[in-house]
Amino acid sequence: MSVPELKAWRAARPHVERIARAVRPGLVRAVEAVRPWLVRSLGAVRPRIARLTTVQFTAGAALLGLALAATVVTAAGPWDSSGQRTAERDWAASREGVGGADHGPESGPGSGTSEKAPRPAPSAPSVLAGLGRTTGSVSSPTEKALADVLGPLLDDPSLGSERTAAVVDVATGKRLYGRAADEALTPASTTKIATAVAALSAAGADHRIATRTVLDPGTKKLVLVGGGDPTLTAREEAKGNASLRTLADETTRALKARKLDAVTLSYDTTLYDGPALHPIGPDNPNIAPVTALMTDEGRLDDSSSGTADRSTDPAADAARQFAALLNDRGIKTKSPGPSKATGRAEPLAKVESPPLSALVERMLTNSDNDIAEALARQTALASGEQASFEGGSTAIRTQLKKLGLPVEGAQFADGSGLDRADRLTADLLTALLAKAGAPDHPELRPALTGLPVAGFTGTLRNRYTDQSGTGVVRAKTGTLTGVHTLAGTVVDSEGRLLAFAFLTSSNRPTDPAATQKTLDGAASALASCGCGG
Repeated sequence: MSVPELKAWRAARPHVERIARAVRPGLVRAVEAVRPWLVRSLGAVRPRIARLTTVQFTAGAALLGLALAATVVTAAGPWDSSGQRTAERDWAASREGVGGADHGPESGPGSGTSEKAPRPAPSAPSVLAGLGRTTGSVSSPTEKALADVLGPLLDDPSLGSERTAAVVDVATGKRLYGRAADEALTPASTTKIATAVAALSAAGADHRIATRTVLDPGTKKLVLVGGGDPTLTAREEAKGNASLRTLADETTRALKARKLDAVTLSYDTTLYDGPALHPIGPDNPNIAPVTALMTDEGRLDDSSSGTADRSTDPAADAARQFAALLNDRGIKTKSPGPSKATGRAEPLAKVESPPLSALVERMLTNSDNDIAEALARQTALASGEQASFEGGSTAIRTQLKKLGLPVEGAQFADGSGLDRADRLTADLLTALLAKAGAPDHPELRPALTGLPVAGFTGTLRNRYTDQSGTGVVRAKTGTLTGVHTLAGTVVDSEGRLLAFAFLTSSNRPTDPAATQKTLDGAASALASCGCGG
């Protein structure tokens, strides 16, 4: 199977990269300005996105920044397809084409908007054809050519004492380049790619995590039952997440229908087993205690990503919040305590998380440790394992092995990569990415579409300054003291979709900025590489 030669893309690419670097400062401001609109538009855009091919997903999303800078009102996310339309516009405009691509329902001539509003982009053929098509021919990069390009970069002293690497052709799954690719090193947060693939395989992309209330029959005992949704929110604006306020509304209606205005409230976290505290230790701003019941990831501020002070008992805090919401709605409660819902309990109400596909994307884009550990436990539950750190690790390995992935030498200690006991190989990371792009595994696609876009989104937003990979490289970062990793995808200058993984480790910690810049340079070199035979 081969990917067609994309002459139009090769011609447009230098202009696209130049535009990417030029628009980046304005884009960041534009994204912040339109973020609330984008969140509301997400649900409307998703059905159209579902019809796109893997390569269109990957390359289109890589140019997300350009699309937003040009239109500001284009519906978007880390996986959005509008970037492809931007590349198409660049190609078509150079040929004086007319007609086509939309900027939203109210844009363009005759729409009633200002004359300064963006005009519709000219139509153009697809820039990138889907996997599995055989028209045209583009040869894969050769091992020697890749070694010539990557070798000097991977020899850079800034990477420390150990480094491994692999590059794979996503269309064929063939490894094109390897450097100690089967040697397992600490992967840090690139572990989340393995967690994503395992969770999607075990539970399914459409799986949603429910938070419920139940009532013991013949009693006034109300139980708030946690299902493991870390994104359950108690905030006024749910922003697409399951809302504790909505659950309180529906529970209140159910109680009042039963002539109840006073209950004994308790909360059930027994879905999860084992210790709640991550081995990284207590009071760590990177993760809250892992429990089946929490709101807003146990954050004690109004943040939704990144580090933050966390609750030491998120379940109890969520129950107290729920009690206050019920009281506001006319249902009196006593101070809640832990308990277990009985098998006879009558369901009252429930709210559900966004689908697993969306949770995976959010986890990868923001390197969200709380979601990662929740997904590891959802994988365990779907695999018949205990929902614990140990059970999640076992389930992840089991699922990856079922997919035929090279797990030899790999060790899984958690779902987030915060545990230094994790060990992954560059071979496994690239195989995970290639499997997520395989035509026969569409359920795994969010493991690609959630990857941050270099220079624009998530943990790559502030990286790739003045590098050719800006807007083109998509990758998951990994950082611990003395450990720096990068794994993702890139379309090279000949239109070939490549998966790559670079892992570095050093007993004497390196300068993080220098190490990351070298890794970014290696991925950028792949983006600029015309390494075909």
